[in-house]
Amino acid sequence: MISKFLETLYTKVFINIIVKATSSEVYVEICSKNGVESGDHSSFKTTSINSEMFEYINHYIKQSPFYYVSILDKSPSQGALPTCDSDEYSKYIQSTSIETVCKDKKWISYTERSEIKDLKYEYRSIGLDFIFSPFNILNDFFKDKTDSELAIFILVEDKYISLAVFNHTEMVYAELIDMHKEELEEDHELIDSTLDDDLLLEIDEVDLEDIEIDDDDSLEDFSDIEDLDTTEDIEEFAEVQEEEEAPVDKEEEESFDGMNEDYERFIMVQNSINNFYKDDRFESEFLESIYVADSVGVSSDLKKYFEEEMFLNVVVRKMDLLEEMSKMARDEL
Repeated sequence: MISKFLETLYTKVFINIIVKATSSEVYVEICSKNGVESGDHSSFKTTSINSEMFEYINHYIKQSPFYYVSILDKSPSQGALPTCDSDEYSKYIQSTSIETVCKDKKWISYTERSEIKDLKYEYRSIGLDFIFSPFNILNDFFKDKTDSELAIFILVEDKYISLAVFNHTEMVYAELIDMHKEELEEDHELIDSTLDDDLLLEIDEVDLEDIEIDDDDSLEDFSDIEDLDTTEDIEEFAEVQEEEEAPVDKEEEESFDGMNEDYERFIMVQNSINNFYKDDRFESEFLESIYVADSVGVSSDLKKYFEEEMFLNVVVRKMDLLEEMSKMARDEL
């Protein structure tokens, strides 16, 4: 009773942390009994907690005895399983040392116990109250759909894609796709293929005297210069050369990079769904729809890839992942 009375006298502070590839995002929400009063967002160039980030968080911790720190699970070994029966875990994963959260008595999200221990130790200076699974966030975000449809659901993050297949409240398949791990594996495959012994050219074995040069071809570019009779012609020639060597516009380059990244996302999701269809452990049905929770700002190309390559009905919803975490923390109290 005393605790409840004190809660009415103080605001509640919800501190939410997401660790990205090269930075950490922090969102602080101040709440009273009337709801959310204010929110503040800040970014730090660290993937752990440095002094600057600690001072920022500690400033808000001092404002109320009722503060709650949440972090998005960043463990690469996390996942979700279509059962809450611990006797069936071994059917899907090897490890038995896991922390689990059973959802609706139908499926679990899990993380290696050692990863949870390491995470809590890393943030011991501020303490962690909640470690949220992206699969739980994905389910809550599309609750109106996961309860009523058979479809693919994905949460697109900076480093990961959380993918789940729900069939009317039942999770039937899930996979955490590590974008960076997949890219590294592709790079290694590319390097291995280029190092094939049959394709290597030993430079010291090449005799330059054996190389034939076509005089006409080698002088073709210089014939253009010979035809330049005036200074004006030379200037025009120089302008043409500059246009050919002009750097790519920064916005165009960023757009191209974004398109490539979305294509990589599409390929990884497509491969995951193909594995789902082929794996006898899962009861697979033909999937016609995909729901995308976009927390990073994907391009329209991703939607087009799903529509044109996989013939899926596509719905994309923007998600503020930090605000969703804060909402989940409030719901936990």
